[in-house]
Amino acid sequence: MNRFSRREVVAVLAGSVFLAAIGAGAQAVQSSPSVAPLRYEISLAGTSSHNVKVKLFLPAGAAERELQLPVWNALYQIRDFSQYINWVRARDVHGHSLAINKLDKSRWQVKGADGGVELEYEIFADQSGPFGAQLNTRHCFLNLAEILLFPVDGRASPTQVRFTDIPSGWRIATALTQTAEEYSAENYDRLVDSPFEIGTFQESDFDEGGGHYRVVVDADAVDYDLPGMVSILRRLVASATAWMKDRPYQSYMFIYHFPHGPAGGGMEHAYSTAIDINASSMSQNPLSLGELTAHEFFHLWNVKRIRPQSLEPIEYSRENYTTALWFSEGVTTTAGNIILLRAGLLDESRYLRGLAAEIGELERRPAHLTQSAEEASLDAWLETYEYYRLPVRSISYYNKGNLLGVALDLQLREATGGATSLRDVFLAMNQNYAHKGLFFEDSQGVRQTAEALSHSDLSKFFRSYVAGTEEVPWDDLFKTVGLRVILHVDSIADVGFVAVRNFDAPPVVAQVTAGSEAERAGLRVGDGILEIDGQTATSDFNQRLAALRPGDKLRLRVRTNQGERELHWKAGSQRQVELNLVDNDTVTPQQKKRRAAWLRGESERPGDAHP
Repeated sequence: MNRFSRREVVAVLAGSVFLAAIGAGAQAVQSSPSVAPLRYEISLAGTSSHNVKVKLFLPAGAAERELQLPVWNALYQIRDFSQYINWVRARDVHGHSLAINKLDKSRWQVKGADGGVELEYEIFADQSGPFGAQLNTRHCFLNLAEILLFPVDGRASPTQVRFTDIPSGWRIATALTQTAEEYSAENYDRLVDSPFEIGTFQESDFDEGGGHYRVVVDADAVDYDLPGMVSILRRLVASATAWMKDRPYQSYMFIYHFPHGPAGGGMEHAYSTAIDINASSMSQNPLSLGELTAHEFFHLWNVKRIRPQSLEPIEYSRENYTTALWFSEGVTTTAGNIILLRAGLLDESRYLRGLAAEIGELERRPAHLTQSAEEASLDAWLETYEYYRLPVRSISYYNKGNLLGVALDLQLREATGGATSLRDVFLAMNQNYAHKGLFFEDSQGVRQTAEALSHSDLSKFFRSYVAGTEEVPWDDLFKTVGLRVILHVDSIADVGFVAVRNFDAPPVVAQVTAGSEAERAGLRVGDGILEIDGQTATSDFNQRLAALRPGDKLRLRVRTNQGERELHWKAGSQRQVELNLVDNDTVTPQQKKRRAAWLRGESERPGDAHP
């Protein structure tokens, strides 16, 4: 989403076309009004076969044109969407066939294009979830970068897209501007940053604080309460925009899917977000919708507008490397939790339990002693591999980044007597980068902002905990708000294996303990886990395993190279250190005051009442 090279500001502005996609507050790279638009026509006739037919009309130009299909989108993983293209054809404006040659796995060249070209191709689309493109008999959801070729020399041209062969009764939802039967964008980047939901979805709109919000849901009606969702979203967006003192849009769209199969995750966009939550998981944990939505909604500032320079310009043909995902993703979770607390959707007790669990998760990964938050950010492209996701090999930049956001917040408050907080960092970065159309210099940009606000030297913090692997001194930080970390040893279930999950895909067994009951039951590395105790294995899979007690019977349905089978065995026992955040024996009035401000996500104010 990423190379961490230093660039002069002028070079960044000249080289990026992404600014046109982020809207208010940025210096958009505008296409010349005289430039003829790229026109796309997308046929949805292939609902049964999942095949999408696309026509791309290129205006007159160079005699030879190169066309590219992105190799990645939505995830920091190379997914080579060209693997799904069945065929490609090209004609001139008179209908005569033109020579088209494939240059590499995702790039084509058309000759004789000077008078204009009609390119036509068919692409298979059946990847569910917010990170995919899917056409079936129920609906169509499209991340357009996964299906739309673009001319390499025309990426900055204005674009238009229209749909044909839309099944009867289906409607279209997107954040793009609609004119007649077409949807337009100022360039390719803006076009593909706007997902489409097409089908018989339900919708509820509301207005809040001067902004208009659309809530679009494709799911079984029994699996969600739309008025209840709107109530949550209204409180959430009011909390977030007030916290950031900013609303960089007039209209914003939430797209939701609640499948019964594997699901869990969200994808941020400049003016919308797409979110999938397993229906049964959401019913068991009603807060899951608010938690995931708060994270994705806050991305409209952090990532989409407060953006590290290493993510610019977007490179569609290879990886974009960055060391800043600990901040762009992890600290977004920190902010999301503050927004939930301010909205009254999360209380102090649950927040502290979750924070202790996050610390425990990091501490139980041996790799936290060998891989830094910056290295985990840089290695994001390895998350597609099962071994990499093992606790001995990697940490999560989401997990460590969230904790670093909390630690930085507490550090700033201590350095300034409570006068400066994480909120001030975001407000300053929003003003000094996003509103000026600039990008921050990865971790160094965060550090410079925090130091300027606090008038303190944070070099040790960033060297030791962001770029390094030293243990964070939690007790020293938490004592400033009257808390401490306590440890206790508990007997927990030993299931005999480790499974890892790649976003919304089913968990995959990455390690089986030799001699364990799991091994004797026939579980093998590489088995895909479809169900646990008769329920779909989804994003809460590890939490469900953690809820088991020694001696509990475990029943898994797994997919192997030989097909599906059911395995069952009794969980063993192992001892594990658990963490809790509790009050200090004595909590001073000043500590109470600072904790109250910390949980509000605000700086301390003179005269704040002690809770």
